[in-house]
Amino acid sequence: MENFFTHYTDSSAVFPSFPIVQHNCLSSWDLFLSLFHSFTMLPNPPLLVAIQDPRSRRSVSPTFPGYISFAPPSPGRLRVAIYVSRILNQHLSCSTVFHDSSEMISVDVFSLEGLFGSPHCSLRVTSVYLLRTNRPPYRSIPPERVFSFHSYPHQILGDFNLHHPLADP
Repeated sequence: MENFFTHYTDSSAVFPSFPIVQHNCLSSWDLFLSLFHSFTMLPNPPLLVAIQDPRSRRSVSPTFPGYISFAPPSPGRLRVAIYVSRILNQHLSCSTVFHDSSEMISVDVFSLEGLFGSPHCSLRVTSVYLLRTNRPPYRSIPPERVFSFHSYPHQILGDFNLHHPLADP
């Protein structure tokens, strides 16, 4: 397979752009593969991909060449995953942040020189998949846990739809 990250050279510690993609795969292997294969056609493939409801086997997220996958420990069905491009991981420090829910995961990206021409040395990207519950606040993760304050940029991506079963035909 052709390496579609070749436009990022070893000297490009500051990325000209920072593409991020978010997608709900509906637990479909075909949707996952179609999404990731579509990146091979892009001049600037995403450096981070936040997936909700990925296809998984034994709570392990699928893999794709050029990306490292991260997912929270899950006792059942995997609900979220974040994919970090290997080229991003080679140039910047990336660490996983696990929350006390299998429906939320974050990746912190660090650079001593600052990110995106700003004084901020870190960025947090969070992937969330909210599920409906029968007790208040009627969602698996309360808003104050998802939208907590940080002194650095925080990108929150996810499926906040809270699909209601009565909407099904």
